[in-house]
Amino acid sequence: MAEKSLMKGNEALAEAAIRAGCKCFFGYPITPQTEISAYLSKRMPKVGGVFLQAESEVAAINMVYGCAGSGIRCMTSSSSPGISLKTEGISYIAGSDLPCVIIDVQRGGPGLGGIQPSQADYWQITHALGHGDFHAIVFAPASVQEMVDTVTKAFDLADEYRMPAVILADGLLGQMMEPVAFEDTEIKMSDASKKPWAACGHGNKRKHNIINSLYLKPDQLEDNIRERFERYEDLKAKHTEAVSDYCEDADTVVVAYGSTARLAKSAVEAARKDGLKVGIVRPITLWPYPAKEIAEACKNAKNVLCVEMSMGQMVDDVKIALNCSKPVEFYGRTGGVIPKPAEILAKLREMGGKN
Repeated sequence: MAEKSLMKGNEALAEAAIRAGCKCFFGYPITPQTEISAYLSKRMPKVGGVFLQAESEVAAINMVYGCAGSGIRCMTSSSSPGISLKTEGISYIAGSDLPCVIIDVQRGGPGLGGIQPSQADYWQITHALGHGDFHAIVFAPASVQEMVDTVTKAFDLADEYRMPAVILADGLLGQMMEPVAFEDTEIKMSDASKKPWAACGHGNKRKHNIINSLYLKPDQLEDNIRERFERYEDLKAKHTEAVSDYCEDADTVVVAYGSTARLAKSAVEAARKDGLKVGIVRPITLWPYPAKEIAEACKNAKNVLCVEMSMGQMVDDVKIALNCSKPVEFYGRTGGVIPKPAEILAKLREMGGKN
C-alpha cells in the first residue's frame, strides 16, 4: 500500500498531474488555486517538464491548445472568472478534437465575486464551456485523495476520447489538507508519436497532421460534429459515476456533489439517528451526468433534496434524471458561504415533518 503524506489539495492536484504524465503547464495566478502554479513552478523543471506563467488566462489556454496539438499531456488551472476567460480557447481545443486537463478551483461570483468556496460554476462547466456543439468530461471529487485519483483518470479519458477533461474542485477542497497516497509511484510516460493525430513531426514517414477547427463547408462541419457526438455516446455508456449511501429505505434522498456532499452526508447521518429515513447520492461525473445512478438511488424515495453552494444550478439535471417523477427541493448557500450540516438537517426535518 502506498505511503500516505499530508498535502494541501491544490498541491496534491499538481503532484498527481506530474505523476499522470503531464509534461507542460500553462497558467495564470488567481485565488484560490494559485498553489497549483506555485507547486508546479518548482516541481515541473525537476522532471524535465515545462512550467510557463502566461501573461493572461487567454494566453494560457491558447498555449494549451498548441501543446495539446503536439500530443503532449498538458494542463491549465484557474478559478471561476479565469475559466470564463478561457472558454474561447477551450472551444477551439474541443473543435480540434484535442485532449487536455483543466482544473477549476471555484470561487464566488458572478464578476470578480469573492475568494471563498463556491459551486456556482456548475452551469458554466457542464453546459456553457464555450460556443458550439461540444462537451467536456467533468469530474467532481469530494476529498483531496479523490482529487488525486481523478487526475490520472481525467488524462486517460481525455486522450481516449480526444476531448478536454475538467476537474471541478472548489476553494474548500483546494485549501484543505488531508492524508493522500499516490498510486502512481513513478511518472507515467505518454508517447506523443503513438497518437496518430498528433502534429509532432513525422520524418517524412506519413502525411502531415493538421490541427484545425475551421470547416467552411457546412456538410464537413456537420459530419465532424456528428462523429464527435458518437464518441460522446460511447463515453456516456461507459463512464458515468456516482456513489450512494442509505438509499434503500430512504423517504428522502439528498443529491450533492464535491465538498458539499461531505457536509450533506453528516446531516444525513444525523437525520437517521433522529429517526428520519434519509439517504444520499453523490454524482462524481457531472458530465456525462450519472442519470441512471441518480434514478436508481431515488427509486424508493418520496422526495429529493438537492444541496449546493449555489442558487441551485444542478437542480434541473436532477429533475431530468428523475424524469420529473418526484418533487425536488433545494437548499443552498451562495456567495462563498458554506452550508452547515445543522442547516441541512433542519431542512431534512422540515421535509420529514419533524419541524
